[in-house]
Formats: sequence, structure tokens, C-alpha cells
Amino acid sequence: MRSESPFLRRRIFGVGLKMYMSLEQTRNWMTGVAEIARELSPHLDLFVIPDFISLPAARAALAGTRVWLGAQDVFWEDRGPFTGEISAPMLVEAGCRVVEIGHAERRRLFGESDEVVAKKAQAAVRSKLAPVLCVGEVECGDAKTAAEYCLRQLEAGAAGIGADAPLIVAYEPVWAIGAPEPAPPERIQAVAEGIRPWVARRAETRLLYGGSAKPGLWSQLDGSVDGLFLGRFAHDLRDLAAVLHEAAR
Repeated sequence: MRSESPFLRRRIFGVGLKMYMSLEQTRNWMTGVAEIARELSPHLDLFVIPDFISLPAARAALAGTRVWLGAQDVFWEDRGPFTGEISAPMLVEAGCRVVEIGHAERRRLFGESDEVVAKKAQAAVRSKLAPVLCVGEVECGDAKTAAEYCLRQLEAGAAGIGADAPLIVAYEPVWAIGAPEPAPPERIQAVAEGIRPWVARRAETRLLYGGSAKPGLWSQLDGSVDGLFLGRFAHDLRDLAAVLHEAAR
């Protein structure tokens, strides 16, 4: 039954590094994460997503911890003449358990369509990677419209993925990404309420909020999401530790 799944029993938090850090900074940050992970609550899951080049060093730094390693993107084919691309089997070999798919920056800067997002998600699932499927409205309208927009993205992005495949949904309103503050807690709760029935129909799916998430937000969301997808506010290890301690409480 759904309630018995270990995948669903714990809250989950993730951090994406994008292209903010040098290789040395990333190695140092991962070493710090490994230290934090020594006191990670058994009721929490944590994943980190560095750049591709840093994956081997990150894997080494996190060895022996419960931290999951992830990648920022994946190609939809498993092998072939695709210059510059990285396949899902390669990510698994590099130690990844999750892969970020459909981020707003990929959609905007690289023209990724819902069809491309779906193909990448299918490739991830074929290799037993859990997709971190990013969805979110572009403009700050009403919450009902935002939830409907996200549901359309979810239906399209998860097309072809079995309902029993592990999936992490990251609700990231585009207008909140890179903003000084996250979306208001009441809005996050309202949109999450609209998305939650879709999530509940899947066997192993959890819902995160991302978009300028930082310490103090988790306590305001009152369990409306299953965790947070953190960005630059968790690049300071003290803030990451603060969020995890907040969630553990």
C-alpha cells in the first residue's frame, strides 16, 4: 500500500548548484554536506545536484552518507552520436539516483518543450533514476490558474511513465526563481492543494516547493508539501543545516 512505501515515509529536501561554483568550491561544499549528513534525521531524505564535471568528486565526498547524488539534466537516448549530451546510464554509472528535468531555465534558454521533457523523464525511469520534474507558472496570477497550469505540465511531462515509478515533483513558480523572497506561504499551500490529488494517484511521488526557498519557510507551509528544493540560499552550508534542523523538529 502507498502508506507503507519507504520512499514516501520521509520528508525530502534537495539542493541544486546550477553553475554558481567552481570545481574546488563544489568539492568543499560537498565535504561540508557530508559533515551535515552525519546528523541527518532518519526521517529526512536529502539529494544534491552539482554540475556534470563535479559528479565524481561529489560521489567520493558523499561516500558513506545517506545523501543522494543527482544530475542537472539528461538526454533522452541511452547512447549514440549526440555530441555534448549525457545519457541516463552514464549518470547511474556516475552514482546518480535522481535527475532534474524540465527546469524553467532549460525550457526558456534551450527551448525544451513538454515533449522533450517527457522523453527525458522516460529515459531517466528506464535507468531507475527518479526524475525531479520541475513545473511552475510563469506569471503570478491566481492560485487556481497556477495549479491548472502545473497540472498540464505534469500530465505532459510524466506521459509514458508508469504510476509506480518514483517521481519527485518540484513546484517552482518561474516568477519566484531568483527572487529575493519565495512565493507567499499561503499561495504555495493553495497551489500544492491543487496539485496534491495528481500526486496522490501515483504510488511513489513526493511534492517539493522550490523558488527562492530558504530557512524559515518550511515551518510556514504546515505540511502542504513534502519538502523543499533549495537553490542559492542553501549554497551557504549554515543555511542548509538550518533548513534540515527546522524540518527535523
